[in-house]
Amino acid sequence: MNDQLPPVDTTLVVATRVPAADGVVSLTLRRPDGGTLAAWTPGAHIDVLLDGEDGSDGGGLIRQYSLCGDPAERGAWQIAVLREPQGRGGSAYVHDHLREGTTVRVRGPRNNFPLRPAARHLFIAGGVGITPILPMVEAAEAAGADWSLLYGGRTRTSMAFLDRLVPHGDRVLIRPQDEYGLLDLAAHLGVPEEGTLVHACGPEPLLRAVQEQCAGWPPGTLGVERFAPVRTAATGPTGAFELELARSGLTLTVPPDRSVLETVEEAGVAVNFSCREGTCGTCETDVLDGRPDHRDSLLTEDERAAGDTMLICVSRSCGPRLVLDL
Repeated sequence: MNDQLPPVDTTLVVATRVPAADGVVSLTLRRPDGGTLAAWTPGAHIDVLLDGEDGSDGGGLIRQYSLCGDPAERGAWQIAVLREPQGRGGSAYVHDHLREGTTVRVRGPRNNFPLRPAARHLFIAGGVGITPILPMVEAAEAAGADWSLLYGGRTRTSMAFLDRLVPHGDRVLIRPQDEYGLLDLAAHLGVPEEGTLVHACGPEPLLRAVQEQCAGWPPGTLGVERFAPVRTAATGPTGAFELELARSGLTLTVPPDRSVLETVEEAGVAVNFSCREGTCGTCETDVLDGRPDHRDSLLTEDERAAGDTMLICVSRSCGPRLVLDL
């Protein structure tokens, strides 16, 4: 069940800005009045509203960044951002414009990648994918859990927060590609282990490889956090369909070239959204009737099969009619 709560923008100030690795900058964000921030749990992210840049919707860019500090520190949020030369402008804006003393609007936090309870945890991080994994590792250690971390990157100097991992000793395997080659996933995932959960974050090729290795593990073993949507060919219907908004009392037509979100927006119905790519979960909406054609990169296979929620920024309808709780 997805509760559509109004997004709240909070204006924060960049308190500190330090390099975390080659091409990675770490920002500490605080309230201008020094007050406390909302509580969060390992795996959570915030939306950062990068005003001054034109996004696809005609407004400022909105980007999601994982919180990588200490959840117990209620006065500050920490994020780390990799400059992506081939990106869409968000990371470049952060690197070029967010200095100490700069104010920035954020929303959240939201957690689509929680640390689920298990007898044992295997964490896998690639590059800046260490950001949501790091608080998970520290929470598992504080809880006295059995865990290990496999952490890869292009080079050792490109891998952020190595200093925070030193105290964990041989629970952590640091594997820069220029020294060790690609991560040896088969050695860690080749044999399913009962009671173990796998948590992975990193570039898409790594996540695909992890998913392939986990194919023989029990359902629900793997949890992933993606930086970008999975690019797959749409196999469902592409035509128009009828959309009923139960709470608004509206019946709309979603044309082939418009998303559900765009159609709802054009009808003047307020709905929460952020990434418009099917990765952040902000626009997740309850489905009251009909069968969604899921095209997101977030919902689990069980959630897709249940069909009681959908991400309306990218997903469509398998049939001629869909009823949403909007």
